[in-house]
Amino acid sequence: MSTPSHSAPPAGSPVEKNDFIRQIIREDLASGKHATIHTRFPPEPNGYLHIGHAKSICLNFGIGLEFAGPCNLRFDDTNPSKEDLEYVAAIQDDIRWLGFEWSELRHASDYFEVFYRSALKLIRDGKAFVCDLDADQVRAYRGTLTEPGRNSPFRERSVEENLDLFQRMRAGEFPDGARTLRAKIDMGSGNINLRDPAIYRIRHVHHQNTGDAWPIYPMYDYAHCISDALEGITHSLCTLEFEDHRPLYDWCIDQIDLGGHPELWQPLVEAGLKTTISKPRQIEFSRLNINYTVMSKRKLMALVNEGLVAGWDDPRMPTLQGLRRRGYTPASLRLLADRVGISKQNSLIDFSILEGCVREDLDANAPRRMAVIDPLKVVIDNLEPHHEETLTFANHPKNETFGTRSVPFSRELWIEREDFMETPPKGFHRLVPGGEVRLRGVGIVKCVDVVKDGETVIEVHCTLDPESRAGMPGADRKIKGTIHWVSARHAAPAEIRLYDRLFGVADPDNDEGGRDYHECINPDSVRHVRGYLEPAAAGADAEQNLQFERLGYFVADRRDHRDGHPVFNRTVTLRDSWAKPA
Repeated sequence: MSTPSHSAPPAGSPVEKNDFIRQIIREDLASGKHATIHTRFPPEPNGYLHIGHAKSICLNFGIGLEFAGPCNLRFDDTNPSKEDLEYVAAIQDDIRWLGFEWSELRHASDYFEVFYRSALKLIRDGKAFVCDLDADQVRAYRGTLTEPGRNSPFRERSVEENLDLFQRMRAGEFPDGARTLRAKIDMGSGNINLRDPAIYRIRHVHHQNTGDAWPIYPMYDYAHCISDALEGITHSLCTLEFEDHRPLYDWCIDQIDLGGHPELWQPLVEAGLKTTISKPRQIEFSRLNINYTVMSKRKLMALVNEGLVAGWDDPRMPTLQGLRRRGYTPASLRLLADRVGISKQNSLIDFSILEGCVREDLDANAPRRMAVIDPLKVVIDNLEPHHEETLTFANHPKNETFGTRSVPFSRELWIEREDFMETPPKGFHRLVPGGEVRLRGVGIVKCVDVVKDGETVIEVHCTLDPESRAGMPGADRKIKGTIHWVSARHAAPAEIRLYDRLFGVADPDNDEGGRDYHECINPDSVRHVRGYLEPAAAGADAEQNLQFERLGYFVADRRDHRDGHPVFNRTVTLRDSWAKPA
């Protein structure tokens, strides 16, 4: 087994985290119950991971980091009809991007023979039976939350008949849905999960790892606990919706008794697959819920398949691939997981908390550059037509270790159109006819003329006060407004994608009044504009995060950005534009 490898937690994280799960682990170590803590992250490869999974990844791999124990990546590949190798590759990419590395890579399909042998044991012990009821009949027999269920008419089949039928299921004799293997527990249980749940179903489906070897596949609740036990998992951490499944988890572990029946997992020994039998403890915690988004895989899949977004990595999607392309950093998501914390209480996190985490990280770590996304031409009349000079700017105003860069300056500039107004409202401290403003790093300019095409301003003429330049006597003259700019002669045209929240309402899952989440999509969730960048911004590497001064945080697109064709995605604005006025 390789040594677990993890990246360091982001700056500002507590050295020792203290939540109820970590408290349990510390007590288990102190009592000698476990010498080593072993966790796992068990995704199903039936879609891309979303931000909710980031919390689980940070918890499971973080536990490994903090307690010097291994953390496995195990793919729950028990439903091949919905799974794809594309998702497998993306999941591995996401985990590594977040800064973690698994100790071992496992698949539930590694254990198919063990699952089968364990099912045969349950049948021989009188704890499982083959049932011929179809799905609708099973639901009818199951009962409700207030009424007990009824025994299947096939529940009392003999052990011999059950063994014969299950082995014939394994041989592929029956069509899909004809029969299931069900655990024989208690149809009168107050926990519906214990009312003789299915543990195997017939599916004649090709599997990505096992091919056509298996026409039957185990159910998640059955396969998951056995997988945990085979891998020596000590603490099986999952979200609160599995709390009612825990009695079934424990029932399977106890009834199968892998520790007392090594013949069940002998195939793994013969295959050279390391096996350490444990009795894992399932512990549930609250999932990460964020408003202004949906995290149902079904709905995310629909957004992709219906062309409402540009794929799983669309920067508006809450998938980890989408967040990465949007410019969210691994450190910002780890910081979010720290801030949200681990508890038993379900809660809804405001989207602004996520945005605040990435702002905090990028404020400290993103170099500054100048860009203009809605350009208006400015001509400085008292400079020579071919005037050109190079100015020196700090790459980060708060951190000298970022160094400096050279920025070209010339007579003609691009500024933001919103930085000029002919008839400004009270409190407008930018450029106006006859008014003055400071050009960032240059000096003070005064508007002396305006060129228009109809009602549209197309050019603003100014004069530069030479006494206001750096090192001159008037450099400290007080002016309320400062604006940024880009030299028109040296500017690099760029595609700028202005992303915002995909949904315009806080709870797009709310279907009251017949409303569908499709109707909640924010029509302004993306705008494509042509802007201009200073040369140092255009030369950024793909996935480099930058702050475009006064505009927000942006990232060079990981797919489309290239030399000669800069493409930047807005990660987040400098301030929360969705906050309600006080």
